Amino acid sequence: MDEREFDELYDASFRRLVAQLYALTGSVHEAQDCVQEAFVRAWSHRHSLDRASHPEAWVRTTAHRLAVSRWRRAVRARREPDRALAAAGVSPAPTETYVALVAALQTLPADQRRALVLHHIADLSVAEVAREVGAPEGTVKARLSRGRAALAAQLDEGSHHV
Repeated sequence: MDEREFDELYDASFRRLVAQLYALTGSVHEAQDCVQEAFVRAWSHRHSLDRASHPEAWVRTTAHRLAVSRWRRAVRARREPDRALAAAGVSPAPTETYVALVAALQTLPADQRRALVLHHIADLSVAEVAREVGAPEGTVKARLSRGRAALAAQLDEGSHHV
């Protein structure tokens, strides 16, 4: 992948990947940091990445692993992750619906949440989700089904409190 192709990948994928990781983490700043770091790592591997190897999936997986690693460090240290490296600038405010969805997603088990985000927000097929998370397709289907049911209950319950 040359510089032009990498720039095209970044331009086409950055916002989408941040939105996906935000849905997983619940923190837009954490999502931006992890996706940016994943692109930095992708840059150093750009010669081995090509369009056929699904570079966006590589960046998404790397960003997810970075987010999990940060979460584990934060839990061990019993403090919030360092926000000093957050990207400067103003991001558009998420809609009320998106905030409610992210809050509801946070109540789900991590495996269900990841399957839902990859399938419904990242628009990956069940087979692609299975490949990315390293689980059988049947397991992904079960996670999606259970996650959708739990999410629907959470969102329905939340609408009664408004």
